[in-house]
Amino acid sequence: MQIERAELRIVRLPMVRTFATSSSRKAEQAHVLVRLSAEGLVGWGECASPSDPYYCEETTETCWHILKDFLLPMVVGSRLESIEELTARYRKLKRNNFARAGLEMACWDLLARAAGRPLHALLGGTRAEIRSGVSLGIESRIDDLFALIDQYRAEGYHRIKLKIAPGNDIAVIARVRERYPDLPLMADANSAYTLADAPLLRELDQFGLMMIEQPLAHDDIIDHAALQAQLATPICLDESILSVDDARKALQLGSGRIINIKVSRVGGLLEAKRIHDYCHARGVPVWCGGMHEFGIGRAANLAISSLPGYSLPGDVSGSDKYYDQDIVTPPIRATAGTIPLPEGPGLGFAIDEERLARATERTFTLAR
Repeated sequence: MQIERAELRIVRLPMVRTFATSSSRKAEQAHVLVRLSAEGLVGWGECASPSDPYYCEETTETCWHILKDFLLPMVVGSRLESIEELTARYRKLKRNNFARAGLEMACWDLLARAAGRPLHALLGGTRAEIRSGVSLGIESRIDDLFALIDQYRAEGYHRIKLKIAPGNDIAVIARVRERYPDLPLMADANSAYTLADAPLLRELDQFGLMMIEQPLAHDDIIDHAALQAQLATPICLDESILSVDDARKALQLGSGRIINIKVSRVGGLLEAKRIHDYCHARGVPVWCGGMHEFGIGRAANLAISSLPGYSLPGDVSGSDKYYDQDIVTPPIRATAGTIPLPEGPGLGFAIDEERLARATERTFTLAR
C-alpha cells in the first residue's frame, strides 16, 4: 500500500496524580501522535517521549523535529510492504528511537488493518490477556504510598514497582515490606546510583525484591555486571538496552538477569520483538515497561506483551491509573490485574476524535 498522507499532533493530557522519579516530577504528559493514511486505511502511532531530557536524550520537541523534517519525508509517498522495508528507509538516522517508534507503530497499525488482523496476532502473540503491575512514584508521605498500594492491591494488580532515589530507598522499602510481607515488590532507580553505592544497594537483598531496575548509569553495562556479582537480587536493565545487540552484550557480561523492554526506548515493535525473541530463546525473563502512554501507545504495549516470553507482569496498567479521560475508546481497563487483548484489527481501539481535538496543541500535515 502507498502512504499518501501523514499528520503529526502534539497532544497534552493532565495526569490524575503527580508522578515523581529520581530525575523528574510530572503532572501532565505531552506526546506526539502520528496518523498515516494509505489507500483508505488509517494507522496511528505515539511518541511517548518525556518533555525533558532526563530519562533519555529525546524530548517531545526533538521527536516533532525528527519526524517532521526527516522521517516523514523519507516515507510519505512510498509503498509500505513490510516493517523491515520501512526501517531500511531511515537506517542512516542515528538514535532518536522514540521518534522512530511512533512512525513504526503507525505502520504496524496500517499493516495489521490491511490484513484484517489484530496487531498482537500479527506480532505472534499467544495470550488472550496480559497480567499487569503498577509503577508508583516517590511520595513525600509514607501513608500516601501505603494508600496507593492498598488501592492497587484491591484492584488486583500483580506486582508493585516503587521508584527509589538516594535518601528515598532503604527506609521506604523496609516500611513497605514490613507492612506487606508477601507483596510482589520491585524497586526502580532510573540510574540514580553509582557503583560506589554497592554497599547500600546490597541492603536491598534482605527484602526479597523481584528485581532492582536500572540502578546505575543509563549507558552502562560494565558497572552493572560488577554490581550484579555482589547482589542476590536480580538486576533488571532498562535504559541501557536500546537494541538486541545491547541485550546480547549485557547478558553475556552478566550485567543483569531480567530485561525491561520498552517499545519507544528500543525504536519500535520490530526491535522489541527481536529482543524478546533473543531473551526467550535463552530463558531470560522480560516484561513490558511503560512511558505513561496514551491509549495508542498503551495498545501497542498490550500487543507486544502477548508474546510468550513476557513472563513477568509489566507496567501496562489501565489508563485510568494515569488519565481521567484517554483518547481511545473503549478505554483500556484492567480487571483483577489483567487486561484483555482486543479482537479488532490493528491496535484494536478507536480514536475519540472530540477528546483528541480538545487535547491537541499543534498539528503538521505532509501529503504527496
